[in-house]
Amino acid sequence: MSGHITMLARLFATLLILLSIALPAQAAPTPAYQARAQQLLRLLTSPGNEAAYFSPLFLDAVPVDRWRAVAADLRAQHGQPLALGSVRQDSATAGQVEIRYERAMVGFTLVVAPQPPGRVVGLRIVGARTANDNMAKVMTDIAALPGTTSFAVATLGDTPPQLREAHRAEAVMAIGSSFKLTILAELARAVAAGERRWSDVIPLEAKSFSGRLLHWPDRAPMTLHSLATAMIAESDNNATDTLLLALGRDNVDAMLAKSGHANPDRALPLLTTAEAFALKMPANADLRRRYATASPDARRALLREAAPRLTADKVDVGSVAETPTAIEEVEWFASATDMIAQLDWLRVHGGDALSIMAIEPGIAPADARRWAYLGYKGGSEPGVMAMSFLGRRQDGQWRAISSSWNNPVARLDEARFVALMTRALNLLAE
Repeated sequence: MSGHITMLARLFATLLILLSIALPAQAAPTPAYQARAQQLLRLLTSPGNEAAYFSPLFLDAVPVDRWRAVAADLRAQHGQPLALGSVRQDSATAGQVEIRYERAMVGFTLVVAPQPPGRVVGLRIVGARTANDNMAKVMTDIAALPGTTSFAVATLGDTPPQLREAHRAEAVMAIGSSFKLTILAELARAVAAGERRWSDVIPLEAKSFSGRLLHWPDRAPMTLHSLATAMIAESDNNATDTLLLALGRDNVDAMLAKSGHANPDRALPLLTTAEAFALKMPANADLRRRYATASPDARRALLREAAPRLTADKVDVGSVAETPTAIEEVEWFASATDMIAQLDWLRVHGGDALSIMAIEPGIAPADARRWAYLGYKGGSEPGVMAMSFLGRRQDGQWRAISSSWNNPVARLDEARFVALMTRALNLLAE
């Protein structure tokens, strides 16, 4: 359930892109290419005539209703498309097109078929530059979201993280799958201490209720590196629970304080994904209330006592898929400053964990490439969104950015939150 912001980011990052014929760059777009660019402006403004513009190959991958949803989301984020900006043709079939919206300039890679009538075979959103933007505007927009939010930016170096921007940075928030960074940190510590190796093989045996590895054979042999990659880059819950239990819950819990969490009693013990969502089931309402008000040691005792009721087969995904469920009682909790401290710990001690964090950047690839390095982990479920980034700028300076959005009574606008964090990251990369 949680942690699939990455799929949303990919929707805005890439509609479809096909390789173009490699030819020398042209000084100016051909009339035919310029016409396709002008037609793109019309399609982004209002739906209609997509079959004449896109090739059948494109529409097989991106059906008309999906394309129209993306165009509508761009209008929701940036206002109405107003005019065609710069058009650059890099080869006989491919180039770059900018569309000026009311509040941003949005760039696209546009690829056309070489044969008449030259329909569009590839289109990719490669980033947006918001006009006259600044961090104060971003923070105002985050604070205005319905529910509660937190946001913080810190400079990282040889001293503890130095906050640059903060909005309720100390507020403890539900963070969804962002807690998986604690498991990654404990694995990195164990490898550095010689207790584990990234290449160690263990069985996939703590199956959860969702994720790609759910359909793999029980006890399939997997390296710790492969499990960590699935846990972070895909937010796979099966890999997560397998790693948490293999590393030892006590060890992972201890890492929470080691990596800078200021209020571990609020967050401990770290639940497996199966336990967390089983506790959210209506049948466990009384157990959930007892758990939420108990001390960490009493919670551990409740988990042992109720273990048969807290397995993945007791989770009815449909009952938690549409509306927020007990996000203030049973969750993984941290403040923005807690997340920044953990990101800084990983920066210093993470080793190979940093390359795992960079596989899925959480935002459009073109925006991520503004950074020399960008590591990411997020979390989401109905009523909960969290995004945390560890970035090294092109000038070598490190930044950590973390934000959470909670609303216990309504689903969240995930695209809106991703757009806000993208704006923040683009400003910080400059």
